[in-house]
Amino acid sequence: MRTATIERKTNETEIRVSLNLDGTGQYTVSTGIGFLDHMLEQLSRHSLIDLTVEAKGDTHIDFHHTVEDSGIAIGQAFAKAIGGMKGITRYGDALIPMDETLTRVALDISGRPYLIWKVEFTRDKLGDFDTELFREWFQAFAFAAGITLHVENLYGINNHHMIESSFKALARALRKAVEIDPRKSDSVPSTKGTLGGTL
Repeated sequence: MRTATIERKTNETEIRVSLNLDGTGQYTVSTGIGFLDHMLEQLSRHSLIDLTVEAKGDTHIDFHHTVEDSGIAIGQAFAKAIGGMKGITRYGDALIPMDETLTRVALDISGRPYLIWKVEFTRDKLGDFDTELFREWFQAFAFAAGITLHVENLYGINNHHMIESSFKALARALRKAVEIDPRKSDSVPSTKGTLGGTL
């Protein structure tokens, strides 16, 4: 089983993450931010990655540190669990509709982090959650996990649908990419013989 636990503690947040890449989508999430909890539950359920997140942060100031640091901690746990990337499918993509919204995610578990973010919201907040923080979470996750990640909302009106479809598309793309390829389970999926580092 490809599992990992990460504990991250700063002056702003204290976070513990456990995950299992070969799980069934079981989750226990508590960040103190309801909307973030809901999105991380979607991530776990649709990726089939078991996920436990316990986070305490300075949410009396704002949500920024908790959102960003949870992305970092989950990304670090993902990178630790995926290890040397031997046998993985490596690439994943998903096209997820949610009512009037359609979002596309494509990713490469490459060890070379990058984020393309093409999601434009029409509202500054969803409830008390700043919509600009969603990009912060995706960037923190991608860079800590070592993933090249492209997220694009093709169209949509409802901002809740736009972000939820982004998390669900990320989940489905991860589900594909972490799968072990039965035809090449004994090797790293790269002509270099290794993944990560510079281009």
